[in-house]
Amino acid sequence: MNKLVPPLGRRKAAAAPGSAAAGGRLGWLDALRGIAALVVVLHHFEVLRMLPFGETVRQNFDLGLFGVMLFFIVSGYIIPASLERRGDVRGFWIGRLFRIHPAVIVAFVAALLMLPAGDGSVALLRTGDDLASLVANGLMLQDLLGVVNGMNVTWTLCYEMVFYFLVTALFTRGLHRHSAPIAVGFAGAALAMGTALAPQVLSAQLDSVRLLLLIVTPIVLLGFWGVLSGNRRATAAGALVLGGLGLVLAVLNSRAVAFETLMIFATMFAGTVVYRAQHGRVRRIPALLACGSVVAAGVLVGWLYNRDGVQESTWTSGWKAWSLSYLAAWILFGLFFLLRGRRFPKPLTWLGAISFSMYLLHFPLLRTVGPPLGVPPVPESTLGKIAWTVVFLTVLMAASHLMYRLVELPAQRLGKRVQQAANRRRPAAAPEGVPPRRAEGGSRETVAVRTPDGAASVSRE
Repeated sequence: MNKLVPPLGRRKAAAAPGSAAAGGRLGWLDALRGIAALVVVLHHFEVLRMLPFGETVRQNFDLGLFGVMLFFIVSGYIIPASLERRGDVRGFWIGRLFRIHPAVIVAFVAALLMLPAGDGSVALLRTGDDLASLVANGLMLQDLLGVVNGMNVTWTLCYEMVFYFLVTALFTRGLHRHSAPIAVGFAGAALAMGTALAPQVLSAQLDSVRLLLLIVTPIVLLGFWGVLSGNRRATAAGALVLGGLGLVLAVLNSRAVAFETLMIFATMFAGTVVYRAQHGRVRRIPALLACGSVVAAGVLVGWLYNRDGVQESTWTSGWKAWSLSYLAAWILFGLFFLLRGRRFPKPLTWLGAISFSMYLLHFPLLRTVGPPLGVPPVPESTLGKIAWTVVFLTVLMAASHLMYRLVELPAQRLGKRVQQAANRRRPAAAPEGVPPRRAEGGSRETVAVRTPDGAASVSRE
C-alpha cells in the first residue's frame, strides 16, 4: 500500500498567520503540524536508511504512521471547533474547498510537469482511465472508490474529507457534542472487526470503477448542493447524505484493512474530545476514559491484527511498528497540549504554516531533485548524506513557502470573498437549535486557526 504521506491571534494575525502562530494560544498546534510534516517528509526521504541502526528502528517504529496520526489528532481537535464557532455549514464548506483544492490542483500540475509518465508517485491521468481518475480525485474520495491516488500522498485527504462529512452531519442534527461515545464506538468497532472485512467490498461486488463512480458522484453533488444552499432543511439533508455516504464508503470500500480505517476516525473524534474537555463541554473523567480507550485500542489492534502476513497489506512492517508509532503520536500530542500556554519557536510554527504545501510537494520534488545529483543511491559518506539532506530540505521548504504565499493564502482570501458574496445573496440559516456563537454585546474576535490543510479564519467568543 502507498505510505504517507490535511494560531490564535487578534484580527491583524489573520493577515500573517505564520508569524503570529508562535505567540498565539494555538501556536502549539502549528508546532505539532510542523513536526508532523517534517517527519512525513523524512519518512519518504528514507532518512532511517542513512542511520547506523535505521533498519532496526524501521521495523519497530514507522515515521509515516506517526506523522499521519499526529495530523489526524490535530485535525480532530480543531475542525469541529471551526465549524461550531462559525455556526455556518455553508461557510465551513466553502472555506474547506478553497483551502484544499487550489493547492492540490497546483501540486498535481507541477508534479505532472516535473515527473515522467513512468513515475508511479503521480498517477493522475496516467491510469488508463482519465475520466475516472479526474472525477475520483476531484471528489477527493479516490482511496475509497478503488481509483489510484492521483498523487501517492493524497490518500489521507480522503479520510479528512469523510471526517468533514461526518462532523457536518452530526452538527446539523445537534449530535456533535457526543464525540466521546462516537470515538469509543469507532475504536470498539476496530477491535471487533479487525481484518474480518475485506478491503473494497463494494468495488469487488460491482466489478466496475465507473459504475461505482456513476452511483457515488451524483450523491456527492446532491449533498454538496444541500450544504452550500444556505437553506436550513436542504443543509441538513445534504449533510446527512454526505455523512451517510462517507460512512458507507469508509467501512465497505476503504483500501485499508478495517482496523486501520476505523482507528483513523476513532483518533480524530478522540482529538475532538480533548478540545471539548479543555473547554468544559465534556467532564474530564469521561473524556480521559474515552481518549484512554481509543489509545489503548489503537495499540491493541496492532498487536492483535498486524501480524501473520497481514502487515503485507497494511501501512507498517508489523505490530510493533503500528502500536509504538500510534502511541508515540498521542504522547507527543499530549506533551504539547500540556505546554500549550508556552510560546513555541517561530521555525516550528512557520513549518506548520507551510506544512500542507510540504506535504503535497515533497515527493515530486524528491523525485525531481535527486536524479540530477545522482541520488539514489544514497551517498555512502556521512558528509554526503548530510549534504543531500540539506539540499533537499532547503529546496522543499523554499518551494513550499512560495506555494503557501502564492497559492494557499490567495485561495483562502478568495474563499472568504465567495463566502461574503454567498451571504449577501442569501444569508445562511443556522441549523435548527444550533445558532452561531457570538460574544456578549454582539462583538466577535477573528482568529486564524490552522488545520492540517490550511488556515481557517473563524470567529470566537
